[in-house]
Amino acid sequence: MTEKESLIAKALDLAELIAYQPGAVVSRTLTDKPAGTITLFAFDEGQGLSEHSAPYDAFVYAADGTADVTIAGKVNQVSKGQMIIMPANEPHALRATAPFKMLLVMIRSKSEA
Repeated sequence: MTEKESLIAKALDLAELIAYQPGAVVSRTLTDKPAGTITLFAFDEGQGLSEHSAPYDAFVYAADGTADVTIAGKVNQVSKGQMIIMPANEPHALRATAPFKMLLVMIRSKSEA
């Protein structure tokens, strides 16, 4: 049984699927399909992702801890149990204000003209 197969058809605690590492950002891809990706991240306090943008909306669910998520210059504090949507083509960044775990869901779709 592969690692990905071990996740299928089971009720699992997201926060237990990934561990914090001191001074690091850890990621674990749960699924990567042409339609989109689901990735779990663990950020040690003070770690983050530098400002960037993506061509698709991104859904973030906080599984543990707290982080500042900056979208187009506006800082949003996100805590365990909360979610935030980062819109396509808007600059965004993240910094963990405490150890922070998040689920990132990105759905790829063609924009409608």
